[in-house]
Amino acid sequence: MNAVVISVLIMLVLSLARIHVVIALAVGALVGGIVGGISLNDTVQIFTEGLGNSASVALSYALLGAFAVVISKTGLPDLLIQWVIKLSSKKGESQNKAKLKALIILLILLMAIFSQNLIPVHIAFIPILIPPLLKLFNELQLDRRLVVSVLTFGLVAPYVLLPVGFGQIFQGIIKDNMALNGMVVQSTDIPKALLIPTFGLVVGLLIAIFVSYRKPKQYGQSEEVVLEEVSINKKAIAFSIIAIVVALGIQLYLDSMIFGALAGIAFLYLTGVVKGKQGDESLTQGMKMMAFIGFVMLAANGFANVIKATGDVETLVEASAGYINNQQWLGALLMLIVGLLVTMGIGSSFSTIPIIATIFVPLCMELGFSPMATIALIGTAGALGDAGSPVSDSTLGPTSGLNADGQHNHIWDTCVPTFLHFNIPLIVFGWLASLIL
Repeated sequence: MNAVVISVLIMLVLSLARIHVVIALAVGALVGGIVGGISLNDTVQIFTEGLGNSASVALSYALLGAFAVVISKTGLPDLLIQWVIKLSSKKGESQNKAKLKALIILLILLMAIFSQNLIPVHIAFIPILIPPLLKLFNELQLDRRLVVSVLTFGLVAPYVLLPVGFGQIFQGIIKDNMALNGMVVQSTDIPKALLIPTFGLVVGLLIAIFVSYRKPKQYGQSEEVVLEEVSINKKAIAFSIIAIVVALGIQLYLDSMIFGALAGIAFLYLTGVVKGKQGDESLTQGMKMMAFIGFVMLAANGFANVIKATGDVETLVEASAGYINNQQWLGALLMLIVGLLVTMGIGSSFSTIPIIATIFVPLCMELGFSPMATIALIGTAGALGDAGSPVSDSTLGPTSGLNADGQHNHIWDTCVPTFLHFNIPLIVFGWLASLIL
C-alpha cells in the first residue's frame, strides 16, 4: 500500500462525508505516516513541525479578514453594490436580473484575474468584496457554485498562462526545477506549452456558467450575515480607499500580507474611522471569518510534511512507470493521475512543482517526451492542486467569502464543483497537450 494514495484518499473520503477538513487532514496524515513505515510518535512530530511552515500565512489571512470587516463598516462595499445595481438595465425585471447577474460575474472574474497579475494580491480581495454582495446574490438567486467557479478560474488560469505577477513566479519555478533535473527550457516556451491546458480551464468555466449553474438557486436570508448594513459616510469611504492603497503598497514593498494588512488597519485607526470597542469587535469578527483558512493551511502543511517524509511519492511514480512499458499516452495519463494525488494532498501548485519535476523530468526523458510536452505535464500537474483541492487557498478563499452567512459548504459547494469543472478538463487537455507538443 502506498502511503500517499492511502492518506489522500482518507482525507478526501472524510471530507466528502462532511467531517471537518482539518480533522480529515490530521487523520489522513497519521494513517499515511504509519502506512509509510513511520512510527506514531514520529508521525505526530513530523506533522507538528510542518504546522510552523504556514504560521505566517494563517496570520496573514486573519489580519486580512480583520481589515476586510473594518473596511466594510465604512460603507464602501455598500456603495459598490449600489453602483453595480445602477449600471444594470431598467427595462423589465427578468431582463434586468439577467443583465445584473452577467455584470456581477464579469466584475468578479476581472477582479480574480487582476489579483494574479495586474494587482497581485491573490485572495486578499475576496473577504472585502464577496460578503457584502451575498444579500444581492440571494435576491438574484445566483448560484454560489457559479461564483466559486468564476473565482477559482480567475485565481488559477492567469498564473498558469501569463508570465507576469504570480505567473512569473510559477513559470520560473517550472523552468528552474526542470533545469535542475537535466532539461533546460526557455521562459518563452512555458506559456506556449500551457496554452492547451489553460483552454481546458476555459472549457470548464463555460460549462459551469452556461450549463451546470445557470438555473436560479434560492438561499435564505440568515440573521448571522457577517457584514451588516451601514450608513454611507463619504469621509470614511475616502479614507477606506486610501487605506486599501496603503495596505497594497506596503504589501508589495515589503512582500508581506501581514504588514500590509496592519498598515491598512493602523491608517483607519489614525484617521478615526475605527474607534474603540466597535473597532475591536470588527477586528475580532474579521479574524473569525478568516480563521477557517488559517487552520486548514496549518493542517495542510503538517499533512504535506508527513507525505514527503514517507518517501512514497517516488515509490508511487516508480510503480506507475512499471505499467507504462514505453507507451507515451499511458505514461502521460499515469503521470497526471499521480500528480493529481500528490497535489490534491499538498494543495499548492507552487509547493508541489519541485516534487513533481524531480520525478517527471527523468521519466519524460526516458519516454521520449519533448521539452514542451514535459512543461505541459508538470504545469498541469501543479495546477491540479489549486483547482480542486480542499486545502488549496484557491478554494479556501472563495469559501471564506461565500460562507460568511453560513450557507455555503466548503466541500460540496466549492471543492466538488471546482474538481468536476477544472480538474477533469485539466487532465484531459493536459494529456492531449503532452501528445501533440
